[in-house]
Amino acid sequence: MQNPHLRHQFHLYRYKIIAILLISFLAGVCPLQAQEKRMFFNTSSSDDQAVSYGFFLAAHNSSLRIKYSDNFMDPGYTDLHNVRAIMPVFSPGFALGFLVTGRIHDQVNVLFTPKVGFYEYRTELQLFSDNASSPEGTGFTTVPLLTEETLVEFPLLLKYKSERFNNTRMFFVGGLNGQIRTKNQEEANEDPVVLKGRDLAVEMGMGFDLYFQYFKFSPEIRFSHGLMNLYQPGHSDNRILGAIQDIRRKSITLYLNFQ
Repeated sequence: MQNPHLRHQFHLYRYKIIAILLISFLAGVCPLQAQEKRMFFNTSSSDDQAVSYGFFLAAHNSSLRIKYSDNFMDPGYTDLHNVRAIMPVFSPGFALGFLVTGRIHDQVNVLFTPKVGFYEYRTELQLFSDNASSPEGTGFTTVPLLTEETLVEFPLLLKYKSERFNNTRMFFVGGLNGQIRTKNQEEANEDPVVLKGRDLAVEMGMGFDLYFQYFKFSPEIRFSHGLMNLYQPGHSDNRILGAIQDIRRKSITLYLNFQ
């Protein structure tokens, strides 16, 4: 009597057993399919070309690095007795340009990225005040000085990329950037802080190559530091004449590269 009872039990539960086995099978297959979908390898023909092209948009925060002259530090130099400090302030701007990539190796590229950048250099001139009720409440007033420039730039960079992991690569860039101002020196001499028209900067940065089906997107952050002294003696605001010895540009830029 036991055997018929055992067959009867299997007969009653066979649909449940089949359902459990089917669910277990689907649970094992679906994650595998999802993983294969996530692992879809987007091809990028630009990585295999000797020369490839693209464009970029950029937003930067820029400032001047000012070094005081010996006159400013000399208490006996009376022409600057009213000047408390000359303080550069970071100011936003933007740029746009083209991207030309030369392939040296799968992980090494040379980049030429000509661009046009729009810059504002803000400087706060702090003057001692005889009025104790000055806006700052500390015995001095602040006078804003603004210098606007449009620069044509020619960065030449070396790019080192990590090995590709799925659709992502990390990279580092570094090189030099030649800069030429669009307005002539006579016009620039009317600015409150007068700068020379040519500069050379060293640039270093890092970012990621993100591969999509039809293009490659590369966000990047880059630091730039000017190598040349841009100060033009004998000009600028009369209140700071003789106070400055050296001026250099510096900036932090976020690039959005499309290729």
